[in-house]
Amino acid sequence: MTKQLFPTSVIGSLPRPSFVKDLIADDAIYTPDEYQHLMSSAVHFAVALQEAAGLDVITDGEWWRKSYIGVIAELAHGFELSRNPADGRPWTVVVDKLAPKNPGFIAKEVAFLKKLTQRDIKATLPAPALLGERMWDPVRSARAYPTRDAFIRDCVPILRNELQLLRDEGVSIVQIDDPHLCLFVDPQVRASYDDADRAADFAVDMDNAVADAVSDVKLAVHLCRRAGARVRGEAEHKGGYEPILRQLSRLKVHHVTMEFTAPGVGDMSVFRHLPENIEIGLGCVSCHPGQIDSVETIVARVEAALQHLPPERITLNPDCGFAPGSAADVSIDEVYLKLKNEVEAARRLREKYA
Repeated sequence: MTKQLFPTSVIGSLPRPSFVKDLIADDAIYTPDEYQHLMSSAVHFAVALQEAAGLDVITDGEWWRKSYIGVIAELAHGFELSRNPADGRPWTVVVDKLAPKNPGFIAKEVAFLKKLTQRDIKATLPAPALLGERMWDPVRSARAYPTRDAFIRDCVPILRNELQLLRDEGVSIVQIDDPHLCLFVDPQVRASYDDADRAADFAVDMDNAVADAVSDVKLAVHLCRRAGARVRGEAEHKGGYEPILRQLSRLKVHHVTMEFTAPGVGDMSVFRHLPENIEIGLGCVSCHPGQIDSVETIVARVEAALQHLPPERITLNPDCGFAPGSAADVSIDEVYLKLKNEVEAARRLREKYA
């Protein structure tokens, strides 16, 4: 693992160029060998972009996956692909009891990535409660899972097994993506639950149940207010982190990413209330298209965090992933500039605080 101050990374996903979107959408027209060859070349490009920008921790851009949540359908039987009646977008929904299908799908991503880079590698898993929020339907899922919580609990052993396989593959960091937990900062979201704290506690319990599968891998939880949703023109979620500080303090992980470029995210003094063993992945680079933060802006955000945290507890990353759904149009060249600025900001900070 990287030991230097202010290590840099992406959250997980990178923008998918048009040819990658076409590959994913039209995968059935290729033989397995053809698809493997084409997507392998694409992922090689994604890695080269991150290395050229200077990042310390590398992902594969999540380009092997049709979606960062839908990857659960690669790991388990029980899902059906259809269209969400609300907006017509592709929707993977659970319709049958889960059963192991292709364990090691994500571990294979890491095995391939290790061939392309000598840098630290991050892999991502969807959080159980997030899967329940997005993939359970009270009508279509009821025969297999009468309640959302029952489905969420059955996701845990599938994800635990994959985490163990990732550990065995030699991954540097495993990140559990849980934007659902972070929605409980929003007063309107909290009001929609009978007991918002119980729901947030349950989300943390399920994250911890997955994390308990290993003790020798750096584990992270990714929080955001669905920064990617803003790219799609969906509702933003307001509120500081205070309402979920108790839940965040209960996470059995080493690292938590927190969004801090968007308006209404609250004060960084919340860091003082988190356990001292928790490293903060500071969301200090906007992922919003057309907004390229200067090096000086990124440095200023990190130095604001340094008022509450020692340098050893801060890593640099964007607020969220750079591929917020298949319909979003995000320039990969623009993202390259953002990452270069992130890396230069880290260089200046190391020079100053080493």
